[in-house]
Amino acid sequence: MPDYQLWLTFGVFIITVIFLMWRPGGLNESIPTSLGALLLVLTGVSSYAHIVGIFGIVSGAAVTILSTIVMSIILESIGFFRWIALNMIEKARGSGFRLYWLILLLCFLMTIFFNNDGSILITTPIIIRICSMLRLKMHQQLPYLISGALIATASSAPIGLSNLANLIALQMVGLNLNTYTQMMFVPSMLGIIVMTVLLFYYFRKSIPRVIHYFPVPLQIPSGSRYHPLQEANGESRTTDSDKNVDWWLFRVCIGIVVFIRAGYFLAEQFGIRMEIVAITGVVLMLAVRWYRTRTGLKDVVTQTPWHILIFAFSIYIIVDSLHRAGMTAWIIQWMKPMVEGGNASLIAISGLMLTLLSNLFNNLPSVMIGTFAVTDLQLSDSQLHLAYLANILGSDIGALLTPIGTLATLIWMYILKTHHIRVSWKQYMKVTFIVIPISLIVSLVSLYIWASILY
Repeated sequence: MPDYQLWLTFGVFIITVIFLMWRPGGLNESIPTSLGALLLVLTGVSSYAHIVGIFGIVSGAAVTILSTIVMSIILESIGFFRWIALNMIEKARGSGFRLYWLILLLCFLMTIFFNNDGSILITTPIIIRICSMLRLKMHQQLPYLISGALIATASSAPIGLSNLANLIALQMVGLNLNTYTQMMFVPSMLGIIVMTVLLFYYFRKSIPRVIHYFPVPLQIPSGSRYHPLQEANGESRTTDSDKNVDWWLFRVCIGIVVFIRAGYFLAEQFGIRMEIVAITGVVLMLAVRWYRTRTGLKDVVTQTPWHILIFAFSIYIIVDSLHRAGMTAWIIQWMKPMVEGGNASLIAISGLMLTLLSNLFNNLPSVMIGTFAVTDLQLSDSQLHLAYLANILGSDIGALLTPIGTLATLIWMYILKTHHIRVSWKQYMKVTFIVIPISLIVSLVSLYIWASILY
């Protein structure tokens, strides 16, 4: 690669990362990445052959993530998330502590069943609405808002389906979904449990012991309902604000979501691609909804963030160009002497490297850079998988040290801003610099011990 192309590639990467983190005026994340990728293509840095190969790697993961978001849109249209918000207040039974644990459970489950970005988009407006209903003061809202965001983002680690970067990198290292879950579920869950306990201990004095209890049925004024995929102006993109829940449709759609989630793991045994399973789930839910309500495709077409396809494809073009420009070669040269000490040092270096890169450059490009690096380290298959899993822990848990570490936390900060809720970097990092390092270390140590037990 000529010198001018090297400098151009590094310049495009740095500028793209700056705009991803800054997002002036709520700039869509696909715009800076697509412009950067287009520039690299037009200048010959990325060729047609590279683009074809990248499309094969990225398309399946992007379609899978997009399908889960479509499922969440369909669930919202039948009142699922409104039902959750109302019932969480009822189940709390006047206890702020009980509400806290219910919110964390909600954030965890939304990520497990959908994905981390979708979970943030779904749960943050729900939490804001609950805090508004209960008329909580700002210092009382922070435990729910910050803890919910951290758990929703970290919960993308246990299964590979819950994060776009995880899915793309999974294919790059040749690790299947079942093996990923077998190796990663226990270590990452231990880290998440430690994180949950530490968050509760940190916020225990700010969580209200007693909250004003609203008995069911709770009426929400028309027009005040928050859609999980709201526009920046805070206006809902749906108009069915207070319809009664169709319980038959409700149960069938939830059953389809659970069936499809399990289907990802079963389909792998028969060589069926994940995106085929994901699309099947969307078609089933749309068909059932149309049969019951005669609702068409308009809401899905208008509300689905189609730009995710462009974003995933373009960011990978930039990172692939960066890889060929020599950045990963430099990382390999730096890592090689340190990873020769065995699996413990390999896991530690990989996890800490991705933590550092993610908090400097955001975790999506960082996990791709890290995966390129470990695949070129000439490791055995088992070592490659361990290094990749440690990368994921660094990018899903370690990246939470700063708000710029993950796309999900950037989205979270933006949602708060659109609802006129101010959480400063200082407030955020006062929590994360206590909670995240301990949680990451527990996860990395657990990965080493768990891998030793398995193999």
